[in-house]
Amino acid sequence: MSRLSVIIVTKNEAHNIQACLASVQFADEIIIFDSGSTDDTVAIASAYTPHITVTDWPGDGPQKNRALQKATGDWILCLDADERVSENLKQEILATLTHTSFDAFEIPYQSSYCGKMIRFGDWRNEKHLRLFRRDKGRFTEDIVHCHAQINGSIGLLKHSIHHHPFHSLEHLLHKLNDYSTQSARHKFESGKKAGFTTALAHASWAFIRGYIIKYGFLDGKEGFMLAFSNAQGTYYRYLKLMYLWKNASQ
Repeated sequence: MSRLSVIIVTKNEAHNIQACLASVQFADEIIIFDSGSTDDTVAIASAYTPHITVTDWPGDGPQKNRALQKATGDWILCLDADERVSENLKQEILATLTHTSFDAFEIPYQSSYCGKMIRFGDWRNEKHLRLFRRDKGRFTEDIVHCHAQINGSIGLLKHSIHHHPFHSLEHLLHKLNDYSTQSARHKFESGKKAGFTTALAHASWAFIRGYIIKYGFLDGKEGFMLAFSNAQGTYYRYLKLMYLWKNASQ
């Protein structure tokens, strides 16, 4: 019987971690790498797993690779704290791991925005590679939004991970600011440049793509809000990149 390890990286996820961990109690092992939470994340998590490491934050990819190195299961399921494994997905994973010839699986996502499950826009048909054989994958070294790289065949599961990325408007704005800062820093360190026109063009395209081309308007006011906030994040990412270069030249 194949063993399953779940890996999760956390920081100040007390509002999310209990529901996440409760959804993966079927796993043989749960590995948590926490980067210095100041809330009750670690205390809550300790009721579900003894495998908790508190460490620094080297970035998304490096941290997940640290967790991967600690895992002992034949298979890895990587989750974020704001994600939940649905009951149907749980049963599908357990059935699949007993007989599959694939080395990894993409998993569909159902994401909520301001309390509504989004069906269109940039989150339409969203899926991510989150389940893989431990000896067949590792994570990219990206500081923000890394992904798994697989040496082998990839399948697609039917049932979904439920994703709840924002628990309040303030949380949304905090993450928008944080992600745009980290992304701008990464682009700056990679030598990429941007000006005001670049920022405006990318932001405009982000809104048009999400709200019109991908039918975000069919999600009502939440579809508009999502497309607008995605455009904001894009705008600030390139604007911050512009100022990083400006400050570096002074």
